[in-house]
Amino acid sequence: MRKRVYIAYTGGTIGMKHTRAGYRPEAGYLQKQMAAMPELRNPSMPAFTINEYSPLLDSSNMTPREWLKIARDIAKNYRRYDGFVVLHGTDTMAYTASALPFMLTGLGKPVIITGSQIPLCEVRNDARENLITSLMIAAGYDIPEVCLYFGGKLLRGCRAVKVSADGFQAFASPNLPPLGTVGIDIEINWPLVRKKAGRLRLDEFAAPVVVSALRLFPGISPNLVRNVLRPPLQGLVLETYGVGNGPDRDREFIAALSEATDRGVVIVDCTQCLEGTVDLGEYETGSALARAGVISGYDMTAEAALTKLYSLFGRGYSSDRVKREMTKDLRGELTVGNR
Repeated sequence: MRKRVYIAYTGGTIGMKHTRAGYRPEAGYLQKQMAAMPELRNPSMPAFTINEYSPLLDSSNMTPREWLKIARDIAKNYRRYDGFVVLHGTDTMAYTASALPFMLTGLGKPVIITGSQIPLCEVRNDARENLITSLMIAAGYDIPEVCLYFGGKLLRGCRAVKVSADGFQAFASPNLPPLGTVGIDIEINWPLVRKKAGRLRLDEFAAPVVVSALRLFPGISPNLVRNVLRPPLQGLVLETYGVGNGPDRDREFIAALSEATDRGVVIVDCTQCLEGTVDLGEYETGSALARAGVISGYDMTAEAALTKLYSLFGRGYSSDRVKREMTKDLRGELTVGNR
């Protein structure tokens, strides 16, 4: 029997139509383009069902509500399909790819998120290869993870970041090798693939969540930091310099952090660098943040740290429990040896 793949079409460049006003999504247009592709009718390809979301979204308009909608969609159809493909815009694809693993606990089937830089309707595009390969991986490879496939690389979703606005290899996984590379063959790095664990359980955001992110820059105002940290904020991803450093000579800046952590705000330190890990004990400037109650995000991406905060606070966890869970590797989002 042919494998069956469920396609959740959320929007994005891949299915857009060229108009006088520029590219825009149009209901039913992607399906017409796919119907004209003889490759998808080849016996080696899986059977597939497309669920077109309404409205179709440019991914700049994605919110945690849409993450939850996608996760619910996958959970609802989980038993009837062998794998899942999520078609998504590239701008916030890394956030969705990071959020879904924390919501789909016990995932035992592949969920492949993909899209394109050029729409499928154009003669020269990257959409065709990304779509075909994603369908083949979702149907033919026993990878129980949320992955992002783009430009010949299969990445763990919660390790992916967008690194190019206009290149076909638009995504990378700076602190973890790809789970797979695609050339003449589809080659999976099986030792890196996580093992199946239990049955699928959907972990929804049961409680209202207020988290944010702040990127440090030279001369940042302590008043700005205090304003960001004001209630009802629960968690913050603080994007720092190098191995997790900040301006320790600015007493007001450190005091603003201390005041927030004292009242239960969870502040997670992630480096602005693409590669490497946070080590709050290596420099005095990092140690000052640790003394202020900031916790290390190790080698997590800012996207993974933010969506992990959403997930943990969304389960109703206390600040102390969120702090403990943030330092654990839950879905392969951080390297255990770096803790």
